[in-house]
Amino acid sequence: MKLVTVVGARPQFIKAAMISREIAKYPEIEEIIIHTGQHFDKNMSDIFFEEMKIPLPHYNLKINSMNHGAMMGKMLECIEDILLYEKPDFLMVYGDTNSTLAGALAAKKLHIGVIHVEAGLRSFNMRMPEEINRVLTDRISDILCCPTKKSVENLKNEGFENLQCQVVKTGDVMQDAAWFYQDISGMKSQIICQLTLENKNFILCTIHRAENTDDLSRLSSIISALNEIAKEVDIILPLHPRTVKILEKNNLQIEFRVIPPVGYFDMIELLRKTTLVLTDSGGLQKEAFFFAKPCVTLRDETEWTELVECGFNRLAGTEKNKIIESYREMRKVKLNFNVNLYGNGDAAKNIIETILSVSDKLKLK
Repeated sequence: MKLVTVVGARPQFIKAAMISREIAKYPEIEEIIIHTGQHFDKNMSDIFFEEMKIPLPHYNLKINSMNHGAMMGKMLECIEDILLYEKPDFLMVYGDTNSTLAGALAAKKLHIGVIHVEAGLRSFNMRMPEEINRVLTDRISDILCCPTKKSVENLKNEGFENLQCQVVKTGDVMQDAAWFYQDISGMKSQIICQLTLENKNFILCTIHRAENTDDLSRLSSIISALNEIAKEVDIILPLHPRTVKILEKNNLQIEFRVIPPVGYFDMIELLRKTTLVLTDSGGLQKEAFFFAKPCVTLRDETEWTELVECGFNRLAGTEKNKIIESYREMRKVKLNFNVNLYGNGDAAKNIIETILSVSDKLKLK
């Protein structure tokens, strides 16, 4: 079996690395990795791949810094050319980026089986580009690998039981990654020492979603809330230079610690040492749970509804008083993280076993 994997961003490479490690146990599977280059990252050098134990991509399309339509069109064209040359049995995509949808569309048009890892997630907000990408990718996928019970239910509610596809709860491959890399991060990362955070209580915060950074009212409210919270506890906020410029341009005063963006190992160490997470990141909401940290989400909705339902996460939106109130409540709550929401670190194994077990049934060729 030949499998082509399409990735376009650092988090997708981390997830793909877990799958590739599992694929290596099956000599009957040949994997070809395509990097679209969607999220250009100058730090993704050969050293990055070596340290993260990630296989180098076979193709790097270097498609980035384009408008949505141009980017999608170029990705479709280039991925299609590779698929015609490689003639795979399946194409695998992750998550909800433009690379995800472009890969799925290119394969489906050529009658190549589509595998969607992280299928069935829904925010029910169609103004989010990610929601559009994930909904459309699910609809044309043949094997839908769902990370949670809720994601399976979402697909069932949308009528996927009536479609010619396989919906399987496999667990979350990001939990595989978090558990695998935490042993390495302790050796590779010096972030706690560099920031002099040894034996100190601090909150880890991230703000990156365009709905927050590009909306001055929302951003101002978040910063105001963080300034207030910072009077009680230290806040560490890794922030993209673009967002820093927005803050400076609008004279938004920051009264807590801002640092440049950090790598995955550093983020794991910050997660391991923090007392609480404030974030608008989907991935970090889960990772907070993986490392047994309470989380407050600076959004109006989340794809990871089970975290909210079980009390590990609280949706605060971006209103100042609600953020402060949510922080103070989550700081006091006693949580039992010994709950299996995302599998037991065996999602990659489940995904590969699913592909091998159902591929013959689909008869896509």
